[in-house]
Parts: sequence; C-alpha cells; structure tokens
Amino acid sequence: MIKVFNKATNEFLGRISETDLQFLADHLEEEGLADRDYFIRAETIETFPAEGASPHLVEVLKGGLRSEQSVEIRWEEDSKRL
Repeated sequence: MIKVFNKATNEFLGRISETDLQFLADHLEEEGLADRDYFIRAETIETFPAEGASPHLVEVLKGGLRSEQSVEIRWEEDSKRL
C-alpha cells in the first residue's frame, strides 16, 4: 500500500494501491524518476473516473482538495502491511 499526504500540510489523506499509484504515474507529469509528488487540479480529478481510476483513488484525492482548486500530494510506501 501507498500512503498519500498533502505536501503543504503533511496531512495524511489515505492509502492507495500500487495500481492507483501507477494510474497517477501514467496520467500525471513527473519531474524525474525519483519524483514522489504530484500537483493535481480539481478538474483533472473529475476526469479520472472516465480514464479508469478507481473510485477509492478519486475519493482520496478529492479529500485532499477540501475547498481548494488544486492540491499537491506526496506519497510514500507504507511499511505497515495490512
């Protein structure tokens, strides 16, 4: 599992699957191979269901938006195995 955080506040947003992380990598711009963050606009998140994103991924990302129009997230591997 992958833990997702609001990069600015370090607020934990939720856990996503490796498949969800791959979706983000496939659909968003990465600045480098070691990049572990993404800047996402609300309107981009709205397109994700039609592009095949899991409902859970969309829920986690929307939770990070709050009342904002965009969010920068960071991710890390979860060392805790469920």
